[in-house]
Amino acid sequence: MNNNNKMTALELRSSMSLSMVFFLRMLGLFLVLPVFALYAEHLQGATPTLTGIALGCYGLSQALFQIPFGILSDRIGRKQVIVTGLLIFIAGSIIAALADSIYWVIVGRALQGTGAIAAAIMALAADLTRENQRSKAMALIGISVGIAFTLAFVAGPSLNPLIGVPGLFLLAACLAGLAIFILLAVVPTPDPSNLHRGDQPVLKDLLHVVFDKKLFKFNLSIFTLHMLLVASFISIPLTLRDAAGLDPSVHWHMYLPVLLISAFLMLPFLFYGEKHNKVNIFFAGGIALMIVAQFGLYFWHSTIEIFLLLILFFLSFNYLEATLPALISKTAPPAKKGAALGVFSTSQFIGTFIGGLTGGHIYGRFGISSVFLFGGFVSLIWLVTILFMQNPMEHNRL
Repeated sequence: MNNNNKMTALELRSSMSLSMVFFLRMLGLFLVLPVFALYAEHLQGATPTLTGIALGCYGLSQALFQIPFGILSDRIGRKQVIVTGLLIFIAGSIIAALADSIYWVIVGRALQGTGAIAAAIMALAADLTRENQRSKAMALIGISVGIAFTLAFVAGPSLNPLIGVPGLFLLAACLAGLAIFILLAVVPTPDPSNLHRGDQPVLKDLLHVVFDKKLFKFNLSIFTLHMLLVASFISIPLTLRDAAGLDPSVHWHMYLPVLLISAFLMLPFLFYGEKHNKVNIFFAGGIALMIVAQFGLYFWHSTIEIFLLLILFFLSFNYLEATLPALISKTAPPAKKGAALGVFSTSQFIGTFIGGLTGGHIYGRFGISSVFLFGGFVSLIWLVTILFMQNPMEHNRL
């Protein structure tokens, strides 16, 4: 039997441990997402726009530092840069935990994002895996984000009554400390001769991947997906409290079954689409589900309606979040893979920032439900753009 198509024990250990490092960091970021809009109402100087900025500003600092951190990891070492980024994240988490005004929370959240390690982690995964196994490693990292997202939406609301949002920020700092331990104790150190220095982005490679049509739709998709995520969760906690009448302490009662059901529904599509080369169809279907979820949340506000629409929302988000990193890794030319991953990560975090900024502004000016109307139209434009860019000759692949 040919084992070249299977991960070696070292590759599996590397991929799983790096996924855990990424998972712990993203869990720390996501923990406050389902509860922050409610917490911010009691902060000094808070407005809907500033609440949105506080929620999404880590995306801007991530976007600014993602590529420089990736390049720096090529010069001084991947692990050194990842540890530094996690220490910066810990400092930002502590500042946010101690803050009593929205402005200091913004400082803390921005500092959390400054420790931008996604590109360095992906580069380290490339160093530790063979080319034919690399997409599996990237997919595991992508799936770890989905798991972190899912767990955060149960843990955040359930822990909030016990430790509050400041406690969640301190928990994020502890998770980052655990990530440092796993990085140093479990993740292998690559042989210097195996370092994929050519995978790190340079200016001409960045310009090439930015304007590449196939890669652009993936960058547009991750940008839009995270913009909609952050914008929606300025309004969803408030909608659950004010429209559905659910006390914030029991919001996790809604999120837990929603997330379990959406994950159960997602897996067949994830495996079937990959096995039968139908990713294109399911990808467009995922965006269509987001359209239904966003417009539905604008029009319907009963508890059961919100429950069903949130299943569609999370089904769409988790499927697309798990699929996109593998697609970008498969599509990017080998010599420009580092640049492609850098642009991809940057697009994601810019979307996070824009989502917080626009969602907060729209909520402050037009009301809670208007954020979903905005999300519905953005999702519709997203789907039309993706279908327009799709080459008719490439019916079954993106």
